[in-house]
Amino acid sequence: MHERDLDSRRVVGAAGTRHRAQANGADVTGFSRRSVLRALGAAGAASAASGVALSAAPAPAGAAGSGSPDHGRVPDDLRPGGAYDRFVAELAERDEFSGTILVSQRGRTVLSRSYGLADKEREIPNARDTIFATGSVTKLFTAIAVVQLAEREQLRFHQTVGEFLDGFAPEVADAVTVHHLLIHTSGLGDYVQTDAWKEGRQVWDSPEEIMAGISGIVRGQPAPAVPPGDAEAYSNSGYHVLGEIVAAVSGQPYYDYVREHVFGSADMTDADFYTKPAWRDDPRIAIPYTLDAAGDRVDALDQLPYTGAPAGNAHATADGLAGFARALDDDDLLGSLYRGIYLDTKRPGLWSDTQDMPSQVKFNTYGPHALLVNEQWGLGHNGGAPGIGAYLEWYPAQDIVSVVLCNYDAQMTSTIAATARRIAMGGDW
Repeated sequence: MHERDLDSRRVVGAAGTRHRAQANGADVTGFSRRSVLRALGAAGAASAASGVALSAAPAPAGAAGSGSPDHGRVPDDLRPGGAYDRFVAELAERDEFSGTILVSQRGRTVLSRSYGLADKEREIPNARDTIFATGSVTKLFTAIAVVQLAEREQLRFHQTVGEFLDGFAPEVADAVTVHHLLIHTSGLGDYVQTDAWKEGRQVWDSPEEIMAGISGIVRGQPAPAVPPGDAEAYSNSGYHVLGEIVAAVSGQPYYDYVREHVFGSADMTDADFYTKPAWRDDPRIAIPYTLDAAGDRVDALDQLPYTGAPAGNAHATADGLAGFARALDDDDLLGSLYRGIYLDTKRPGLWSDTQDMPSQVKFNTYGPHALLVNEQWGLGHNGGAPGIGAYLEWYPAQDIVSVVLCNYDAQMTSTIAATARRIAMGGDW
């Protein structure tokens, strides 16, 4: 068991033993609809009514890369001196990228590079152990927490928001399910776009005020414009509600639960929801830099809230994120059945990076995006905010993990991640 102290930001605990999975991915290759509904802990009729719809395709967790002749081999262009390495170095030389990239296979580092300054004022360079804000990559941690509670039979995916939380209108309390929240079909919208958030983030100065302030905004937003389950709309508000549910069901504050059961279980020793004062003072944490109207890079920390929340801005190192993917594969975060439920495709999803790889198809899961490319699965999530760019992806067929962490604006991180994806999954370079 790991204990994390918000004030000291130190982790106490012993590292667990790892047992690597085979290179072709996990041992769960898919589920029938009946078996999954049993795992959801609900009668088939109740689950169908809640909008649970699982694809006929196998779970990405167990998909093998039959489309690649180099199955299990790291492409030369992902290795030191390869096309990916040169591409990122050129971006850094032009000051278009500042941060860390990491490529690993089966827990072994293939490529690790860091560029730019973590703190321009103190001239602290970015390094492999630099801690970065991860933006919406945090949603992976929130979703894992929810599925862990389902695995322990403390909640069920068809249960509605009103069964856990008070203060919501009937259109939300009685109709929006945990399932809807996880796959962005709740219709709850995005608190980040509200004036109340833009004002509140400047004055809330504790984790408790952040959680309570966002919760108030979410409850005051308009009811869903369409019935829950009918349409996908990326929802920071929905993931905040999931964080509230984690706290209500577990009996722990959201932050404490994630520290113990997600970061602790994955041995992410430097991961935390660092507060703005710690972010400012701790030389290990990269300061975010954004472009102002004149095109100059300026410190963006004052534009960000006091600390992260269930929808975004936990902090981690590149090795920490890669370790999260490994821990998921090793069943340290979820058992194999619920790992499959977490990763199984639920519905086709929206995707905007088609210019980078037109042949890919995106699906929603209970956390990561799942990309089907060249008959292979890629899994992960991205994140961004002023001065923050993050991407974590892993490719089960090759057992390759790709991490991009940046303390500049996020635009370039998607291009860098797409380049690694294209090479790893057999696309043209």
